[in-house]
Amino acid sequence: MNILRKISFYLCVLGLVAAGATVWRLRANEPVQPPPVCPPPKPLGRAIAAAGLVEARRENTSIGVPAAALVTEVCVKVWDRVTAGQPLLKLDDRDLRASLLTEQANITVAEATLRRIQDQHKRKQQLAVSQPPIVSDDELETSRNDVAVAQAQLDAARAAVAQTEALLERLVVRSPIDGTILQVNVRAGEYASPAGSPSPMLLGSIDEVQIRTDVDEQLAPRVRAGQKAVGYLKGDAKHPIPLQFVRIEPYVTPKVSLTGSSTERVDTRVLEVIYAFKNTSDRPVYVGQQMDVFIDE
Repeated sequence: MNILRKISFYLCVLGLVAAGATVWRLRANEPVQPPPVCPPPKPLGRAIAAAGLVEARRENTSIGVPAAALVTEVCVKVWDRVTAGQPLLKLDDRDLRASLLTEQANITVAEATLRRIQDQHKRKQQLAVSQPPIVSDDELETSRNDVAVAQAQLDAARAAVAQTEALLERLVVRSPIDGTILQVNVRAGEYASPAGSPSPMLLGSIDEVQIRTDVDEQLAPRVRAGQKAVGYLKGDAKHPIPLQFVRIEPYVTPKVSLTGSSTERVDTRVLEVIYAFKNTSDRPVYVGQQMDVFIDE
């Protein structure tokens, strides 16, 4: 019995030692690994940290369509440079062209009707001044009114043709500005709608871009017009980009640009501050990229 008690005692002690060693190993702190991408350093002595999205210099222009219709031709592709007035896409216009043929025929009919009534009116004018007059004043006035009605019908026919031609022109969607095609979200044969999302095309001038910086509303009182700032692209902490102040948007809005941080609140309201910078070819910046911005106080 004494031997069994000794063995049990030593086993209990060995179990306690093993448990203690296990707890010690679990509590031991592993060395902290460096982050895969170093965060950007704070370049200024006292600065406001914010995040923002890169956009075209005159803001991204979403190209819409004037009416719901089938797309028959897409005239451009991504990266194409376009000028103001250049066609971007064409919509199905077969029904309008069919109507245009009928309306042009109506002009021909109206012109022939007007010439016939004018000839009749001239003969009645001659008969009205003959001796004795054969046409009464009432008949002459009615003939004059018939000419006016025929002229109005001709004008209406011409107006209908002009209206249809204007509608046909609207079905050719043209670029409102000089810029670069950033996105093409529609193909020939697809149906485009004015209320569709996303828009058929995205257009902007990217030679010089700007960043829409979201400053937390709690830091908004510290923001002033003309403050200098520097930005870093996500994943590139070695190349600071000097930013030029453009303007402060005077309306605080709910935050819609999310950086993906687990601590980020989606119900935060932000003050948008716009900065611009040159887009160089050696280190290009793409529209839609995120940047870390530090605003000098």
